[in-house]
Order: sequence, then structure tokens, then C-alpha cells
Amino acid sequence: MLRLAMILHFVIGATLMGVGVIAILVMGQTTPLSIILAACAGFVLAIPVSWLVARAITRGTTIS
Repeated sequence: MLRLAMILHFVIGATLMGVGVIAILVMGQTTPLSIILAACAGFVLAIPVSWLVARAITRGTTIS
């Protein structure tokens, strides 16, 4: 399951990082630090999300 979670982390992490950066840019925060922090937050947030998705896939259940 760890291997699946790591593979999913690439996709989920890139998606959440992109959402975070776009949200920061829409709010008008164009400083490099805020963009980097938004990307890092998306990366860190993707860790438990990818673990939950991998667990749901291996168990064959839905995420609730």
C-alpha cells in the first residue's frame, strides 16, 4: 500500500499544489514566499490524502 500511496502522491500532490498556487495568485499575493508556502502546503496536505485514497483502493471501499 505504501508504493501505491507514493504513486498517488505524485498526482494528488501536483493537483493540490496547483490549486494552492492558483488560489494565492487569484487573491493577489504575488510574493515568491507566499507562492512557495502555498505549494509546500499542498505537498504536505497530499500525504494524508494519498494515504486515505490508497487505503480505500486496496480495501475496495469508498472514502467517506
